[in-house]
Amino acid sequence: MIRQTLAAAFLVSFGLGGPGHAEGGAQFDGSALKTMLQSDSLVFNGVTRSQDGRVFSPFQRQSKNKGIELGEWKDGKVVAYPNEEWNSWKQGDDPAKAFVAVNAIRMGPDGDLWVVDKGAPGLGEAPLPNGPKLVQIDIATNQIRKVYPLGAATSDKSFIDDFRFNGGKVYLTDAGHPGLIVLDLASGKLWRVLDGHWSTIAQRPLTGQGRVLRDDKGTLLAIHADQLEVSPDGKTFYYQPCTGPLYSIGTQWLDDETASDAERAQHVKLFAPTVSTGGTAIAADGTIYSSDTDALRILKIAPDGTTSTLVQDPRLVWVDAMWIDDEGGLWIPAAQMNRTPAMNGGESSTVKFPTTIYRLDIGAKPVRN
Repeated sequence: MIRQTLAAAFLVSFGLGGPGHAEGGAQFDGSALKTMLQSDSLVFNGVTRSQDGRVFSPFQRQSKNKGIELGEWKDGKVVAYPNEEWNSWKQGDDPAKAFVAVNAIRMGPDGDLWVVDKGAPGLGEAPLPNGPKLVQIDIATNQIRKVYPLGAATSDKSFIDDFRFNGGKVYLTDAGHPGLIVLDLASGKLWRVLDGHWSTIAQRPLTGQGRVLRDDKGTLLAIHADQLEVSPDGKTFYYQPCTGPLYSIGTQWLDDETASDAERAQHVKLFAPTVSTGGTAIAADGTIYSSDTDALRILKIAPDGTTSTLVQDPRLVWVDAMWIDDEGGLWIPAAQMNRTPAMNGGESSTVKFPTTIYRLDIGAKPVRN
């Protein structure tokens, strides 16, 4: 508790808690944003694109037991992926064999589509037995290749949020039970790191468009370890609670399961003063792109931590998990998550349709790990 208080005091004293920290003016204005995909009824919180141009998104059900969790965009429309069966879970069904609540997806370095399912039917609800999982899908055959259960590293407070690859390891963030999870793909073994460490704990409530957000029960939202990236050389891991700031630690301290958290804590560094964030992406040159959900902009964070504004536009409402394509474009899903009942105190949705995925040509290359 003392360390958490000190961390909060540090943020306030150095001005890291507010939206005015970034240096430099916008490099792009709204006219540079190209509309790629739109939906008149669906809310998505991410996007990923295969090397042959197929595009996928995770979707957030707005009504219980209704709607898809994972979809592929085909001719501007969304099709349940990999099939209807995996998207038709309802209370009472086996949570090990369908998507309960997809929260993040990405194309892996192997060309497969990987999907993290938090396994809990609602925000703040406990994961179901066998619900939390990482699912590997062969997009050539549209078949499930393998399911990695995550239950051994989760608790009834867990909310598995996002993931990244690094060689034979997968790093995942737990936004409910603050901490990080390491999965060894070869053995399937799991271990938790920086469990309950202050760098994984949200130091202030979540905000969007300058408003403090509450869940559907009216409780202030605190989303712990959330966004994460791995440096192009695989040696540095970046992570943060949803409200920032961004920390770093050498990946060697995550990969070594024999290291103690006390030892790992000595290697945690403050990297950049990010604020309330929807999603991030990292380029091959080590630049991190991070959304600002209050100022409706995307920040550009250089490898030395220097921060500037990439683009700012009123349409960029709650930009979530972004993606960099092989042609140097940043795909930007304006998710509007702060306007959904799950984040606006249970009130009726104020999402303004169509929801939109934009693309901005930034001349960057993606990271292959």
